[in-house]
Amino acid sequence: MNEIAGYTYDAADLGPSPVTRADLDNLLATLLWSEDDARALAKAGSVLQEQVEDILDLWYDFVGSHAHLLVSFNGPDGAPSGEYLAAVRKRFGQWINDLCLRPWDDRWLAYQNEIALRHTDSMGTTDGITSDQSHIPLRYMIAFIWPITATIRGFLGNQGHSAEEVDAMHTAWFKAVTLSAALWAQPYDPRRW
Repeated sequence: MNEIAGYTYDAADLGPSPVTRADLDNLLATLLWSEDDARALAKAGSVLQEQVEDILDLWYDFVGSHAHLLVSFNGPDGAPSGEYLAAVRKRFGQWINDLCLRPWDDRWLAYQNEIALRHTDSMGTTDGITSDQSHIPLRYMIAFIWPITATIRGFLGNQGHSAEEVDAMHTAWFKAVTLSAALWAQPYDPRRW
C-alpha cells in the first residue's frame, strides 16, 4: 500500500472507538445489511479500486463547484488550500478501498472514529493546516450521502457486470456510505448519538 500522509489505520496508538460492536450491529440491522450486501460491497471494491482517481475527480469537481462545501478546505487565509485538498484526496481514495475491502472489526471502527474526529474538533490538524473552519457541518455530511451514492453507479457498471449485479453493488454501497455518515456523526453530539 502506498504511503498516505495522515493515514493512521494501522497505527499502534489509534484509540478505540466509542462505538461498540453492539452499536455497529444495531446500525447494520437498521440498514437491513445482509451477507448478500457484504458480498456485493466486496465486489464493488474490486470494481472501484482501478477507478479511484476518476471517482475522486468527479467528487472534487462537485465539491469545488459548491462554495458552501469547498469552504471546508480553507486554510488560515480563508481561501481553499490546495495542499489540504490534495492530502485529504489521498485519504478519501483510501476510504473507498477501506469501506469496501476491510473487515468491519474493532480496528475499522477505531479508524472511523478518527475520521469522525477529523471532521470535527481536530479538523486540519492531521495535515498541519490551520483552517478558518472549525468543523464540517453535520448537515452537509448527511446530505453528501446522496452525491457519493448517485455518482458511483456509473463506475460500478464499467466492468461488464449485469444490471442485477450493478444494482446489488450500488445498494450495498449506499448502505455502507450511510453507515459511514452515521458513525462520523457520533462526535457531533456523543450524549445523544
